[in-house]
Amino acid sequence: MSGETARLNAFPVFMRVEGRRVAIVGGGEEALAKARLMAQSSAQIVIVAEAPEAALVEWASANGVAVVREAYEAGHLHGAALVFAATGDEASDGAVVADARARSIPVNAVDRPELCDFFTPALVNRAPVAVAIGTEGAGPILAQMLRAAIDRMLPPSLGRLAALAAAYRDRVETSVPKGAARRRFWKSFFAGAASRAIARGDEASARNAAEGLLSSDGVETGHIALVGAGPGAEDLLTLRAQRLLMEADVIVHDALVPEAVVAMGRRDAERIHAGKRKGCHSKTQAEISELLVELGRAGKRVVRLKSGDPLVFGRAGEEMSALRDAGISYEIVPGITAAFAAAADFELPLTLRGIASSMVFTTGHDLKGRALPDWAKLAISGATVAVYMGRSTAAEVAGRLQDAGLSPDTAVAVVENASLGNRRLAHGTLADLPALSERDDMTGPVLTIIGDAVAGANFDRSEPLAARKRAAARV
Repeated sequence: MSGETARLNAFPVFMRVEGRRVAIVGGGEEALAKARLMAQSSAQIVIVAEAPEAALVEWASANGVAVVREAYEAGHLHGAALVFAATGDEASDGAVVADARARSIPVNAVDRPELCDFFTPALVNRAPVAVAIGTEGAGPILAQMLRAAIDRMLPPSLGRLAALAAAYRDRVETSVPKGAARRRFWKSFFAGAASRAIARGDEASARNAAEGLLSSDGVETGHIALVGAGPGAEDLLTLRAQRLLMEADVIVHDALVPEAVVAMGRRDAERIHAGKRKGCHSKTQAEISELLVELGRAGKRVVRLKSGDPLVFGRAGEEMSALRDAGISYEIVPGITAAFAAAADFELPLTLRGIASSMVFTTGHDLKGRALPDWAKLAISGATVAVYMGRSTAAEVAGRLQDAGLSPDTAVAVVENASLGNRRLAHGTLADLPALSERDDMTGPVLTIIGDAVAGANFDRSEPLAARKRAAARV
């Protein structure tokens, strides 16, 4: 059928089952699977099984589902809107199918597509919203994989938002003109302040936002999402971050955010490089804050994409302050900070029972003053210390901590490009750490973890810092 759309042999429909009887014949795993599926609906489920398995009985009892413990007879199908043949036996399933068809009741025989009048889909349930994926019985595993992908895309609050939309439908039809104005209203409703309020469980604010839309012809002010892009690997982005990227009109991103992460946004979204990498600042922080305010006032949906977590050395404080002062709405979406990714790369426990019960996140620049910061005392008492952007200050970090009393034998782990395929790992002791300052080959972001808990890491894929130190000495 070249050039033509392939035709479906099974056409998808949504059948009303509220309060209607659905008969499931069978007492094993197949029957339990169909019962669990139908339990997502408001149908009246009846299971017919002479000797049901314990797991099925337990589930039915917990979910208020009737189990008829009798040998199957055709009369058990009386009044059913749907029938499932789930006995696990071909002849028995065939008999149930024949009885159902004799009564003009649609029937599904589990794992026997040739006997099915209908197929059960892989279901993404955001009631009253539902997404059903079917393969006409050809690829159930494929359907489940697609269901998982779609499930990640749809926010858990979508059903509540759809229910609120239904409550406003009549008012919108009478007060908002058809065409562009009504489309604008619903687009703002489903992607704007009402949606955000529902997502945080605030239905009162969602209704206020909907009322505001009704009085403003669906025109809404902009919104800024300060989003953590994680340590670099695109599959470590949160589901919420991915959804916001797909909805954004503009993506303002830092230099350390990889292109693969930025590319997860809408193709037609405007992309603005905000720079701010060491030694190369394309925009000042004040300019970035002003840009976000300007975009918000223009009604844009903006994702401000920051490496790691926006609240950990991400200077989100200045941006939030500017947005608050300008009256622009914003939200924070956490990301995986580099310390967690680096620890995962090393299989390193940041806390360890009896050894380390606290953590410190800092930058090497905190040691530049005359007085030691308070966290240095925590390091000496056993805290695990994660030093961000610490390659150039490694010697100073090591010297100051040793001067303060931290043992030169304290374990150290170093990760460049944490979470990425080109990451590099090195390990040693605090005494070895100054060698890191000489590693001009490390051009990516470097994170150093210091503390007794580091000794529990996996060093199989790591090179010793001391080896570089000895090589430099020989030269």
